[in-house]
Amino acid sequence: MDSFCENQFKPTSYRFLINNVARYLLFLFLASSYLQLCLGDGLPSGVRSSSCIEEERRALLSFKGDVTDPSGRLSSWVGQDCCQWKGIHCNNHTGHAAMMDLRNPNYDQEYGEFDEETSLGGKINPSLLSLKNLRYLDLSGNDFQGRRIPNFFGKLQSLRYLNLSYNSFVEEIPPALGNLSNLNYLDLSSKSGLSSKNLNWLSHLSSLKYLNLGGVDLSSTGVSWLHDVNMLPSLLELHLSGCIQNLPHSQLPSVNFTSRLLALDISENYIDSSFPSWFFNLTNLKRLDASSNLFGPFPVEFANLKSLEDLDLRMNSIQGQIPRVFGTLCSLRILELSINSFNGSLEEVLNGFSNCTSRRLESLYLFRNMVEGELPAALGMLEYLKELDLSSNQFSGSIPESLGQLSQLVHLDLSENWLEGNLNEAHFRTLTKLESFAVSSQYGPRSLIFNMAHDWVPPFQLDSLDIADCRVGRAFGVWLQSQTELTHLELRNTSISDFIPEEWFLKISFQLRYLDLSNNQIRGKLPFHMNSPSLWQIDLSHNQFEGPLPHWSSDATTLNLRSNLFSGPIPSNFDQLLPNLIILDLSDNHLNGSIPPSVCTNLSGLSTLILRSNNLSGELPRPWSLWRDLWVVDVADNNLSGNFSSSMGVPSSLVILDLSNNNFGGQIPSSLFQNCSELQSIDLGGNRFTGSIPLQTRSNVSPEFYMLRLRSNSLSGHIPNQLCSLQSLHIIDLAHNKFSGTIPKCLYNLTALAYVNDTISAYSSLVYSEITSLTLKGQELVYNTNLYLVKSIDFSSNNLEGVIPEEISSLIALGTLNLSRNQLTGNIPSKIGNLRWLETLDLSQNHLSGQIPQSFSSLTSLSHLNLSFNNLSGRIPSGNQLQTLNDSSIYEGNPSLCGVPLSTVCPGDGAADPDDGDHNDDDNDENGKFGIVVSAVLGFIIGFWSVCGTLVMKKSWRYAYFRFFDNIKERAALAIALRVARWQRRT
Repeated sequence: MDSFCENQFKPTSYRFLINNVARYLLFLFLASSYLQLCLGDGLPSGVRSSSCIEEERRALLSFKGDVTDPSGRLSSWVGQDCCQWKGIHCNNHTGHAAMMDLRNPNYDQEYGEFDEETSLGGKINPSLLSLKNLRYLDLSGNDFQGRRIPNFFGKLQSLRYLNLSYNSFVEEIPPALGNLSNLNYLDLSSKSGLSSKNLNWLSHLSSLKYLNLGGVDLSSTGVSWLHDVNMLPSLLELHLSGCIQNLPHSQLPSVNFTSRLLALDISENYIDSSFPSWFFNLTNLKRLDASSNLFGPFPVEFANLKSLEDLDLRMNSIQGQIPRVFGTLCSLRILELSINSFNGSLEEVLNGFSNCTSRRLESLYLFRNMVEGELPAALGMLEYLKELDLSSNQFSGSIPESLGQLSQLVHLDLSENWLEGNLNEAHFRTLTKLESFAVSSQYGPRSLIFNMAHDWVPPFQLDSLDIADCRVGRAFGVWLQSQTELTHLELRNTSISDFIPEEWFLKISFQLRYLDLSNNQIRGKLPFHMNSPSLWQIDLSHNQFEGPLPHWSSDATTLNLRSNLFSGPIPSNFDQLLPNLIILDLSDNHLNGSIPPSVCTNLSGLSTLILRSNNLSGELPRPWSLWRDLWVVDVADNNLSGNFSSSMGVPSSLVILDLSNNNFGGQIPSSLFQNCSELQSIDLGGNRFTGSIPLQTRSNVSPEFYMLRLRSNSLSGHIPNQLCSLQSLHIIDLAHNKFSGTIPKCLYNLTALAYVNDTISAYSSLVYSEITSLTLKGQELVYNTNLYLVKSIDFSSNNLEGVIPEEISSLIALGTLNLSRNQLTGNIPSKIGNLRWLETLDLSQNHLSGQIPQSFSSLTSLSHLNLSFNNLSGRIPSGNQLQTLNDSSIYEGNPSLCGVPLSTVCPGDGAADPDDGDHNDDDNDENGKFGIVVSAVLGFIIGFWSVCGTLVMKKSWRYAYFRFFDNIKERAALAIALRVARWQRRT
């Protein structure tokens, strides 16, 4: 005990304690001093020696008169006592206005976002100069609409606190602000174009303790900003987010702020360099935010920053193993390393923490790195840990039970790793404070198994539960049903095949915000009525729910019931139940009836409507063309009908339109190509459309238009040359129509087919995975997520004539070319061998003539070929991929063709008697049998005489050979005799 006391009161320990206490007291002093300055001597607010100063009241009214106030925030500014007005605080002793807090009440300072409806705007009246005792001015989060910061602010000499952040101020910061020599706090952070050519004016703010220039353009200052900031002797907190281009590496002649600075924010500057040496002199630094930069290798000098409590290095692209130096920073409470390229093991860092007398770490974030190996059991020693995010890494193996020792843990995320094994009660033994838990395995649902006792009740009540690609079990266990405070529930692909416990489901539904039970085999009917006012996303897709669609009332923006067994009609009051729907997916069910008109008229925010693969009938609702924000319409594979007209209106916002495999008729509306400037994909296949393709010279089509599928209709006319101007087009399917004329020679302009570049539509990749049936390799295939890889032209089964244009040989990215069942004539293009990515080529049932080009042998990717029933002649080329295409039906119906694989021999190759061939085969068989017999006999003779001949010829070897076998015989006999004797003694 005596030695303990001595250590505690050593001078060095005492100074360390005093310094830390002093820093915290300083922050408390700064926070309380503004209040004291405003309220004077601290008398109760009801005791004031004088009322509002009249001059100041008039000044405030002048200010009010020049600002716009759409929400009426200044409506209380009436009457004589301005000290009672909202946002105004007076000194209790003198009655002078000391505090003016007009911060936007709907202002989020962390993200710099504010509500314009509650923003003040207009002009700031210089009458504020009458407030000579004003200590505190906060106008943050308002919108002064591109005005400059008033120069007269520099004359408010009494100011200690000035916050003008995110006010839409622009242009140069007035250097006059340097006159505010008493200022302790200055926040000028901006997103609107505020700038400063130099920061010389800062040198006069000797009392400044907090400075925030986030978002201010300081590019003109070069490296001088560091010298200007260094002139602030009292600075404790510095924020330079998104405003500087580099950290100067030059040494400062004298360092003022580095010895005192407690917080530094240099985030979002995308600095592409290493940390300068002076940076590691910030030995008192407690908080460092260096996120969203491009810093190089992680320096070991970080070990100097022993006082660090909060370190944020996310989004820096830092590579290599997680530095051991983190384990030496024993004061760390928050370590944020997400979205980097760290690899290696976590074990060594945790071992470093084991040397700390006090392990204070409360938050560890490693989201989206490449850390590998097993989860260390040493994680269980971080007894103060509250937040642990190890998601999106390459951790493997089982989850250690030591995690169950983290009694302070609130948030745990282990999702998107390669975990396996069992999870049981021990993993959650002391996690009484756990609020969110997420886990998933890249191995799939059979690798990570929840092995809980049937009646186990966890010690926690979760707010968020996110389990994906794991095996939870067939039933909704007691442990799941015990979680009644959930607002976020995801049980995706967890092998559940139970009925939903209705009582539990209804209990959590009222507070639920997010629900995902997709990719299970959950059965039965859903509760028909349910009120979930907070629920914004519902995904119950790929299950076995049955019965009518539920009448749920919520503010959901997404409803996905795809691939279930729902039946009956779509509720006519869908718009009243789910008025805020943006995405509606009811595909792959057994729904019938018509599409309710209310879906079109009242769901004004609907952008994605997917009703494919049902039994819907009737026409599209008449008002569908009035949808303003409709991006995707997919009603394929139904029994919908109705005639379109060329003048019919369509939603101008369309991006993807799929009406395939229905009974629509009439003409394709010209507005599709005239008004839909964002259109990227059209699929009208399998209908009864007539007329021509309404592509005209002045068509207004998106440059990202990638698919035109019109197969199996009754369309006619010529293939328009305007098709060639759609440079992103890589799927063209016009098969089974009545098109005539020639193939456009301008097809070489289709850039997406002329260059190998697999690009995916931004909309398809992020929002909607389009499903399309295409005939490739001689069979109909369904494409979904990999549709962007398909490069195809299918003009088959039409009345096209003329020659195949030579220009088609320039489409080297083409994977499928089908021109079969037309009236094409002439030769096959001689350079067709340039199509090295071509997998399917079908030119059958035309009137092509001439020889098959020798360049066919260059088609190294070809796997399906059909040239049958033409007038081709000459020798069939051979070599490379053609050697594998040895089916004679490929070339049948071309009587003038010869060579392998046909039986017709080309002139000059000679003729061979088939019978001779048979005799030769028989001779080869006989010769083969004779060779085997001869080999066997010779082998026996050589083997026998190599051993026996040696024994006969060499006397000493013969004696040694037989002596060896005699010894073996004697030893065997002796061993047998001994075993017999032992057996007799025992009996």
